[in-house]
Amino acid sequence: MQILLVDDEPELTSPLSRALNREGYNVDVADNGEMGCQMAIQGNYDLLILDWMLPQKTGLEICQKLRSRHDYTPVLFLTAKDTVDDRVAGLDGGADDYLVKPFELRELLARVRALLRRPHTIEAATTQQNLQVGDLELDTENQVAYRSGQIINLSEKECKLLAYFMNYPGQLLTHQQIYEYLWGEGEQPSSNVLAAQVRLLRRKIEATGESPLIHTVYRKGYRFGEL
Repeated sequence: MQILLVDDEPELTSPLSRALNREGYNVDVADNGEMGCQMAIQGNYDLLILDWMLPQKTGLEICQKLRSRHDYTPVLFLTAKDTVDDRVAGLDGGADDYLVKPFELRELLARVRALLRRPHTIEAATTQQNLQVGDLELDTENQVAYRSGQIINLSEKECKLLAYFMNYPGQLLTHQQIYEYLWGEGEQPSSNVLAAQVRLLRRKIEATGESPLIHTVYRKGYRFGEL
């Protein structure tokens, strides 16, 4: 596994690189945001560990740049910015996880292992046959979901959309990302078509009395999971 670590504090990057090497990972290090962004774009990394505040380009800007290129390599932020607003901004910017400095090495390594287990490309996501988020289960092979003991029959498009949501719980998925996943990069339907598709899916998986799972992020996209 290849990991890119971008941080301008050598007193952190040196021991952390050694610890990750001991776990069997190959680690490259960049000490500024511009270099880190170029390496992230040009390299073939399985995970990016980014400091937020960096010289030349912030970790958030690196993450946003990658997501704009439809690069969904997992991103873990290491940062001293610890407010709820900071965490929300990081996750909305496309980060997969967020760890506040100072941190315990054991926790970081556990989060690294968890992120590397996740599928982070559309191709990987579509190969998973059984998914679960909270009390909702999805069997993609048979195109059915289960919640509160009830079976939910899904159309092909509904199943594909739900699988996409469930592979990225808690992460903001933009309208453009969903368009390209469901319809490809060619001619795309109007925004009303996507909204209607989401509305139909909501009706099926969010019965009366059940907690909502699909949350609209105004003018941006959707976030999936129990908030």
